[in-house]
Amino acid sequence: MKWSYFPQNKKVSDDLLKIVSVFENNKNKISSDLHTLQSNEVLKTISNSLEGIGYVVEKSKCDKDKIKMPVLYGECGIPALNFEVDAFNKEAKIVIEVEAGRAVSNYQFLKDFFEACCMADVEYLCIAVRNIYRTQCDYQKVCDFFKAMCASDRFVFPLKGILIIGY
Repeated sequence: MKWSYFPQNKKVSDDLLKIVSVFENNKNKISSDLHTLQSNEVLKTISNSLEGIGYVVEKSKCDKDKIKMPVLYGECGIPALNFEVDAFNKEAKIVIEVEAGRAVSNYQFLKDFFEACCMADVEYLCIAVRNIYRTQCDYQKVCDFFKAMCASDRFVFPLKGILIIGY
């Protein structure tokens, strides 16, 4: 189990550390060193623990079970565009995305980041990725990207922080 918080000049919040504990407490069931689980299997394994700390968690890929986060509002304040997330804590304003094989190879982590930046009422993003996928270290590649982005003074993003968890 590994984790990093960005920007690195800020202290990670207690709410985010609770997410780390959920992954840590389930590491024997989800570790990419031991298992080759799909992202939905990882999410299902940790869903009860996430609900226990105040998260609404996607139950299935059925439309009624998805968590839709508003991005744009249309007439009468009705959401006109939503992005879907794996888990959300309304009070802490944290979105969680759990990724597996596509995290780096298809740049899913960048899509997660972009979407979280666009969502209303979201201040923090947690992206969980495998430590190892095939022969590459997905966790390290994602961390290297956010380290470079945060170190640059050329890019400002609307989130207060990003937690990357390697499972």
